[in-house]
Amino acid sequence: MANPSDNVSLTELIGGLVSDVSGLLRKEVDLAKTEASEKVSYALSGVETLLIGTVLAIGAVGVLLSALVGGVAALLVSMGLGPVAADALAALIVGVVIALIAWGMISRGLAPLRGSNLKLERTADSLRRDAAVIKETRP
Repeated sequence: MANPSDNVSLTELIGGLVSDVSGLLRKEVDLAKTEASEKVSYALSGVETLLIGTVLAIGAVGVLLSALVGGVAALLVSMGLGPVAADALAALIVGVVIALIAWGMISRGLAPLRGSNLKLERTADSLRRDAAVIKETRP
């Protein structure tokens, strides 16, 4: 008995190949869209954290500089430092602490935005596999 694939014309084979390749490309584009959407959502969460950290840093600088500087200056005066020197040293201490907290929050918010976190790894792997399969099936 003859094999049904023996009766298929070259035109039909090429048409089937074109259809398969175009279907594959459509699926790859869909995968890329899905993966890109996931990466954008992840990056936006980092931006959100970055913005919250920045707002907190600005608010903290304003509030804490006014409240803590007075308290630290009073403590320094009670320890025998002159009022002018106590005010200056208190402002420096509070400013450094707030700056370190702000730096920590901003660094944490920037982490998801690094280039390695935005790569479309699954799509690239899938495209590599598809290219290898197409190379193997070439006549």
